[in-house]
Amino acid sequence: MPDHTGSSSPTSSELSAVEQALTDLLDSGAATANEHSGAEHQARLRARLAQAAGERGLLDVAYRTIDTELGALLLAATPLGLVRVAYAVEGHEQVLAALAARIGPRILHAPDRLDQAAHQIDEYLHGDRLHFELPLDLRLASGFRHAVLAHLQNIAYGSTASYAAVAAAAGSPRAVRAVGTACARNPLPVVVPCHRVVRSDGSMGQYVGGTVAKQALLALESSAPTGSR
Repeated sequence: MPDHTGSSSPTSSELSAVEQALTDLLDSGAATANEHSGAEHQARLRARLAQAAGERGLLDVAYRTIDTELGALLLAATPLGLVRVAYAVEGHEQVLAALAARIGPRILHAPDRLDQAAHQIDEYLHGDRLHFELPLDLRLASGFRHAVLAHLQNIAYGSTASYAAVAAAAGSPRAVRAVGTACARNPLPVVVPCHRVVRSDGSMGQYVGGTVAKQALLALESSAPTGSR
């Protein structure tokens, strides 16, 4: 997956200097190293770029992908916290392009900056974690959608709630369809558990990652070991 560092002109001389210096290092590394060591060298230099940009507050979004039982998940974070979790069916490249448009063009593949999120999601998917302890950036949701996402975090692990119950809890009992839309557009599936919202008749309803993924998450939570956190 290519890096998305943006094509627009830097907004400060500091940004220009940092990016140019480290980009030059990337270019020289790629030109002089063999295929195997060159890949490792470029990975180290990308890490340096991510660290330098992060320390100077120049990085809008850091991202990585992780392989899970649910398929490849894209994780993206801003300096405020985790801002996006995306299933492969959503199109990771399209998600990154949307983040560039909504948040900012300085987007970099920086796996180390998502280590905590990746570790906690792995623990959760293996039944070893009941609660996420991650800073979240909910800027991609606003108004009633934001209220719905805030309430979803109150639905206990292993429990479910109907769309109608969530609408009432979010302050708009008649907005059942809007709750469905908020869940379908949840920017942080898995971490913000829209999979715990089901239809009033008990059927699962739709899910951004597909009904198979939703069924897998509900089954996971129904059979979590007692020693989970």
